[in-house]
Amino acid sequence: MDKNTLNGLLMMLAVFLIFMWLQPKHTDSDSNTESERTSQGTPVAALADSLSPTEHEWLVKNIVDNGVPETLSDSTRAYRLTQGPVNLTLAGDSIWGTVEVDGDKLAWGDITRGDIKKVGIDRQRKAIAAVKAMSESLGRYGKFSKFLGSSDSKVLLENDVLKLELSAKSGSITRAELKKYDTEYSSDETEKRKEKVVIFEGDRNRFNFQLPLPQPVETADLCFTPRQLNDSTVLMALDMGDGAYWGMEYTLPKGESYVVRLRIVQNAMADIVQSNARNLGLDWQQDLHRQEKGKMFEERNSGIYYKFAGGSVEHLSESKNDSEERQSKVRWIAFKNQFFSTVMIADRPFNTADFSSEIIKGQDYLKSMTAAAVVNDYDWNSGNPVNFHLFIGPNLYPLLSHLDKEVEAGEDLKMTKLIPLGWSLFRWINTGVIIPVFTFLGKFISNYGIIILLLTIFIKLVLFPLTYKSYKSQAKMRVLAPDIKAINDKYPGAENAMIRQQKTMALYSKAGASPMSGCLPMLLQMPILFAMFSFFPSCIELRGQSFLWAHDLSAPDAIISWSGNIPFITEYFGNHISLFCLLMTATNIIYTYINMQNQPSTMPGMKWMMYLMPLFFLVFFNNYAAGLSYYYFLSLLITIIQTYAFRYIIKEEDVRKAMAEASKKPRKKSGFMARLEEMQRQQQAMLREQQKQQQRGGKR
Repeated sequence: MDKNTLNGLLMMLAVFLIFMWLQPKHTDSDSNTESERTSQGTPVAALADSLSPTEHEWLVKNIVDNGVPETLSDSTRAYRLTQGPVNLTLAGDSIWGTVEVDGDKLAWGDITRGDIKKVGIDRQRKAIAAVKAMSESLGRYGKFSKFLGSSDSKVLLENDVLKLELSAKSGSITRAELKKYDTEYSSDETEKRKEKVVIFEGDRNRFNFQLPLPQPVETADLCFTPRQLNDSTVLMALDMGDGAYWGMEYTLPKGESYVVRLRIVQNAMADIVQSNARNLGLDWQQDLHRQEKGKMFEERNSGIYYKFAGGSVEHLSESKNDSEERQSKVRWIAFKNQFFSTVMIADRPFNTADFSSEIIKGQDYLKSMTAAAVVNDYDWNSGNPVNFHLFIGPNLYPLLSHLDKEVEAGEDLKMTKLIPLGWSLFRWINTGVIIPVFTFLGKFISNYGIIILLLTIFIKLVLFPLTYKSYKSQAKMRVLAPDIKAINDKYPGAENAMIRQQKTMALYSKAGASPMSGCLPMLLQMPILFAMFSFFPSCIELRGQSFLWAHDLSAPDAIISWSGNIPFITEYFGNHISLFCLLMTATNIIYTYINMQNQPSTMPGMKWMMYLMPLFFLVFFNNYAAGLSYYYFLSLLITIIQTYAFRYIIKEEDVRKAMAEASKKPRKKSGFMARLEEMQRQQQAMLREQQKQQQRGGKR
């Protein structure tokens, strides 16, 4: 290295050391000076390092529009805005204040200049994100932005049957408890103490109105001020100042009412919102909580129901995920499970409504249900633009049938359609006969096992004439059985089938018997059996009612249970054995045996089929309500008793004599027998014609 190079390096080192010595020292006093300068305000233009120009403008505008005006010591006009973690003041072209991040209040000047040493990169990003979120909320909610935030405040509404909890956050009902009903389901099987039925609670129920504004405001995001107007009425209000407010008024009548009246009330809102939007939206979501021991039937009977204004009641599929969009007017929307429902009844029908239902996998909940509806022509100048009624209660037929009067609907709401009582004929039998008798007996008798027994006896008495006629016809058939066997033996083979049939019909006609007379009365009883099949699983009166060994007549009366999944058995039979179902099966087998003794032995395969039917019913009914199996057991038992009583009263010898006397008298053929004989003659003529054609063909 030469001398010139060495001198150059030394000169460069000297310049570097002088430059470092001239730099200012970062002392604590310098930091304090910087903080004081920051507190005096950061020019709005300096925000370019952290916010876009558009975001600057929105922030300034929102502070001016939504901040609290104040005058500084130097008479400067300023606006202070406090929103969540953000506390900023705007004066002239300067902004100062703090943003709280992770429990620390960061100076706005340090945030915007990116003082990494004091703020840190992560906390700076969080602070900027908080300011952007605040500015976005203010831009969307406008005058309603001051109601954003969170609140734990609750208010209660309660009567003899219903207990409601309303939350200041969202202003809606967040918990509904039925005071007269206990839940039969518990996720903890060791828990013996029963809780009251809670239809919904917490974030599993979201009830939200979308206010008609240029940027829709959702009430679920706002914090309301509860006002207790009286013992039965609470107003959840948004106080806009100067006498203006918007609110939801809830009224729960005293006594035993399950209906909550919801009124949308407002005052002097038109000038504040200055909106031409006219559609009030409803966004309602609820997860149906399990209430019963057996999930299969509760899930099968849970779904979304709705009624068209002046029209029919429809529902989504209850066995799979489903969704529908309706552009017609809808009067009410219901989220229902097996025994309880929440129904939203609009005084002025919804103009459109979208529905969706999704099955929830797991044990505690059944389905997630959503309804999005719109009411048109919302008037900001009206003091009471929209009214609703909320029914939160049991699917009790007498209760639902009288709701039209309570809500002053002006039309048949058809709320009883929430109870699945079968197709038209079966439903008519249930609503016209079974339910009135059942309700009448319930007024005097508290034991529903006894009520089912009396109901069964009543039905048997009503059907007695048909049953007696059926047995008399069977007695005639038993008397004719040897003669029919003789005809079959005399004319064997397929070639004599027509002759056998003619001879048999002639025998029936002469004796005054008919093979259909025994079947027809039994067929007439079938609608009642099917009606009862629909009635018992839907009868909330049986829920929680014990009888003998059955703890709940609306659920299976399991005497033996096991855990684990056994292929086919668990899926179709279940993990238990129902005693009433076993008794019904045993009684059914005995009844089949008695009947088979009276039938000719020409069809042994049919006998085996008849014996297999009770076993099929055992598998089918094992998961059904104990009340249903108990009813069928009683019905079969009474039928067996009737059979032996008829046998004692109706002697076959007397029947034979009566038939012999009847055969001597000229007997007018019934329309059925006449048509049957005419068909036989036509068939015989066709058969003869076919035989002639075959003979001609053979000769050729």
